[in-house]
Amino acid sequence: MLRLEDLYELHEKYNDALTAKVEAFTIGDKHFDFNSDPAIMGVINLSPDSWYRESVCLNAEQAIRRGITLKSQGADLVDIGAECTLEHAERVEDVRQQSKILPVLKSLNKAGVLTSIETYYPTVALECLRSGANIINLTGTEQNKDIYKAVADFDAGVIICYYQGKNVRDIGNFTFSEDMVDIMYEYFAQQIEQATKLGVTKIFVDAGLGFYYKNLQDSALRINYQMRTFLNTFRLRKLGFPVCHALPHGFECFGEEVRSAEPFFAVLAALGKTDLFRTHEVPKIKAVLDTLALF
Repeated sequence: MLRLEDLYELHEKYNDALTAKVEAFTIGDKHFDFNSDPAIMGVINLSPDSWYRESVCLNAEQAIRRGITLKSQGADLVDIGAECTLEHAERVEDVRQQSKILPVLKSLNKAGVLTSIETYYPTVALECLRSGANIINLTGTEQNKDIYKAVADFDAGVIICYYQGKNVRDIGNFTFSEDMVDIMYEYFAQQIEQATKLGVTKIFVDAGLGFYYKNLQDSALRINYQMRTFLNTFRLRKLGFPVCHALPHGFECFGEEVRSAEPFFAVLAALGKTDLFRTHEVPKIKAVLDTLALF
């Protein structure tokens, strides 16, 4: 059971990280000061394999309509993905990713919706940036240099995800250490150094809590790890860049009330000083953050 004493212990042990400040920057026409206001990223899934049915759009028209709706509900950004990360999901190669994403991206760009594209293909990243994408949500560890260079060329942003493997579809077992935040910190520091040398200035780091490792299917182990990572988020902010989290579902605990899971995890993420909340439930997360801001 999570207790107030646990929060106090974190406060005392890592007190030096609590006041860490992160970069503020402009994405598209919107300025983000994450040190005072967290941001929300809504989700559009273009893959029918995604289990979160509320975010699945089976054609471009549905996706465009959802993107505009998400903005009106309070999303600062909208993340578009063409391939589900589940192990059994269909593989969607780069050409097909482009054919799915580009019509939606171009229309949302015209509608003034800021967009993030989830991909690990450099070709997809480049074509989407040419079509007005604001951020690349990088879900791989290979060919990162090419993607960083493209992001810099278009003065865009990048979300650097922590992942153990080549990309999000390279599914294996998750290797734990005594303190995973230290391991993530080292990985992000290396990637940030590479990205900034290539000219990238708008960077988010993401612990990758929504990825499906084989040995994290045990609900107690996975949810415990996710909760601890959320509460330790403030330690990653010492890197100097904002932290993004994909809010999980905790289906095993929430059951039929699964759509209430992301708002619950948002509270833990907010306590840990998360800067960007990636969610399928934009109105609920906005309500949570607005309520916490009243304290």
